[in-house]
Amino acid sequence: MSKACCSTSNDEHKDTHDHNNEGHDHEHNNSKILLGVSLAIFFAGIFVQYVLKPTWFVDNQTIRLIWFGISYIIVAFPVWGEAFKLAKKLDFFNEFSLMGIATLGAFIIGEYPEGVAVMLFYTIGEMFQEAAVNKAKGNIKALLDVRPDTAHVLRNGNFETIKPQDVAIGETIQVKVGEKVPLDGIMISDKGSFNTAALTGESKPSTYKTGEMVLAGMLNLENVIEIQTTKKFEDSSIAKILQMVQDAASRKAPTELFIRKFAKIYTPIVFFLAAALVIIPYFFVDNYDFHDWLYRGLVFLVVSCPCALVISVPLGYFGGIGAASRNGILVKGSNFLDLMAKVNTVVMDKTGTMTEGVFEVQKIETNLPENDFLNLVSALEKQSTHPIAKAIVASHPSELNAIEVEEISGKGLKGKVDGKTVLAGNTKLLDHFSIQYPQEIHDIVESIVVVAVDDKYAGYITIADKIKKDAQQAIHKMKVLGVSKTIMLSGDKNTITQKVAKEVGVDEAFGGLLPEGKVEKVEALKKDQNQVVAFVGDGINDAPVLALSDVGIAMGGLGSDAAIETADVVIQTDQPSKIATAIKIGRETKKIVIQNIILAMGVKIIVLFLGAEGIANMWEAVFADVGVALLAILNAVRIQRMKF
Repeated sequence: MSKACCSTSNDEHKDTHDHNNEGHDHEHNNSKILLGVSLAIFFAGIFVQYVLKPTWFVDNQTIRLIWFGISYIIVAFPVWGEAFKLAKKLDFFNEFSLMGIATLGAFIIGEYPEGVAVMLFYTIGEMFQEAAVNKAKGNIKALLDVRPDTAHVLRNGNFETIKPQDVAIGETIQVKVGEKVPLDGIMISDKGSFNTAALTGESKPSTYKTGEMVLAGMLNLENVIEIQTTKKFEDSSIAKILQMVQDAASRKAPTELFIRKFAKIYTPIVFFLAAALVIIPYFFVDNYDFHDWLYRGLVFLVVSCPCALVISVPLGYFGGIGAASRNGILVKGSNFLDLMAKVNTVVMDKTGTMTEGVFEVQKIETNLPENDFLNLVSALEKQSTHPIAKAIVASHPSELNAIEVEEISGKGLKGKVDGKTVLAGNTKLLDHFSIQYPQEIHDIVESIVVVAVDDKYAGYITIADKIKKDAQQAIHKMKVLGVSKTIMLSGDKNTITQKVAKEVGVDEAFGGLLPEGKVEKVEALKKDQNQVVAFVGDGINDAPVLALSDVGIAMGGLGSDAAIETADVVIQTDQPSKIATAIKIGRETKKIVIQNIILAMGVKIIVLFLGAEGIANMWEAVFADVGVALLAILNAVRIQRMKF
């Protein structure tokens, strides 16, 4: 029941394909049932002992021992099991052994309800933590779904559908519209339009012609095409990205929860101090009474039980995870929430992260009446299936129709609209027809459609990926919080990347990067041990660097499954301003956790000294344990009411 913060690291979860989800769910349900049974027996015993107070129960220690012992065994068995597993590895002092020793100490001195309560609260806290992680975590197996399952290969004059693994180098494969390219190869067909975002993050669909290299993972947007394979399936680009995810994840150092680190120091000290308190006075105290000093030692042990810590620290983090969730942020474990508080360098992707990832008309420049200009262009672009043409038509639908439409390969369209000859395409199209246009057009960064009407330059339309409304605000908030460096990495062309970076206020930007280029940039940053690096991305191509960074943050609303599964934090609303919110929640959570540690340790140290002197009895011990735990829990849940 309490395995959420044992030795299995979060990264091991990343590398493990969960082939036993049903078995795990069944085991988890059984754990909850057993916990419920233990709770029922415990509260029934409390009610009988302190409310009904029958003599057969109150005065009969054996019955009370059996009653509370059953409740204890049910809930403590998994904890003792973990303690024994670690003991076999010569790890004797950990949170499991400390909980076991402390609760057994309570049973030894007859405080049966106390022993059960401590173990129950500990287990409930662990289950809360485990539930939060399991809800957010998911399975890396989803990453494999991005790989095409089939390939249509030409054999004996017909196209056969087989597994991509069975296609040999040099064979011809067919890719239909809407299908992913299954293997790397050379384009045989005249041309094809592809969405390459899965590999490069490039926002603009790319056109490939005969003889050009097409990579596995690209999405065919228009015509049925044929490709001659140049690599085996296991050597394809998408397969390499998947391998990079696994390699990057294995390079991440495991993050141990605070309580485990603390217990390694705290547990042996407390245990030996309690033993010393019983034994050492024998040599120095006149009229030494073993039972008296044993009582003091057990009081010392109960007081020292880290109930307030082992409950409030996980619950503090869980409260932070809950607060983040209410703000549209999923955090896949308390260790990542803790790391968010330390982030001082934020690296982000451009397309889909700081921009919408959808083409839109950005600017219209014309020497004609704008409405007339758009009607002419939209009427002509209706004849095209190109994504840029679709963006123009969507922004300004036209009731006019184009006739005698001719496509000038690689340049654009020519046609007649409302009796006028209209050209719409790139500057090469106007050059082809010897039409003069302003040369400063060549300096425009965005994708551009240049238009001529009746052999005269008429204007242009720029098409670009729209910057998210809160992108600039996001960078500002991060800098206010003390993030020292913001960097943008993108597979898009460098000129567009630099333009977006300048508009949103990013410190540095690098464009034209493939996934391995992004990995290299983050690896270089991580060489400085003073930098805690968070990477924010949304595409499959971002998965390797998401796994490599100290904290991987995925845009979950529009992001790919691969990025979401690989990331440690998922922003469900797709708002970059939530990055700063996550950092702030992490810092507030850490404050509360530190407050609880100071509260718990401060009170316990005072009562420990009083107990050693024989002044504090078991009631003070119970207060120092359960009372402080209650105060710490109330402080921990306070974060749930905070507004971010």
